Amino acid sequence: QVYVAETGGGSVETGGSLRLSCVASHKTSAMGWFRQAPGKEREAVAGITMAGTKDYADSVRGRFTVSRVHAKNTLFLQMTSLTPDDSGVYYCAAGDNVGYSLIDSRKYDSWGQGTQVTVSS
Repeated sequence: QVYVAETGGGSVETGGSLRLSCVASHKTSAMGWFRQAPGKEREAVAGITMAGTKDYADSVRGRFTVSRVHAKNTLFLQMTSLTPDDSGVYYCAAGDNVGYSLIDSRKYDSWGQGTQVTVSS
């Protein structure tokens, strides 16, 4: 069982930036970010392998950057040019059988409790 925990959520205005962090109890081959807005299904944001391969959802590509520090089992998500559509609960996920399906939530085994991101217009 891998435990993950997110931090860094908050409230910003449109055009602002936020940085999310996630710490895992163990190293895993892949880690990712997903989000869920009220009344909507969970959707992918970004994922990264231990080797540094990344993938992004089209909706955040060019605005968000995913990175990880292996030595600290830590995952980051730098979010810029935020809009109200980016609001929601952001979840960190980890898994060892993700392969290159980095933005497929079904591939991840371990999930955090989520951190709220609110972008006001």
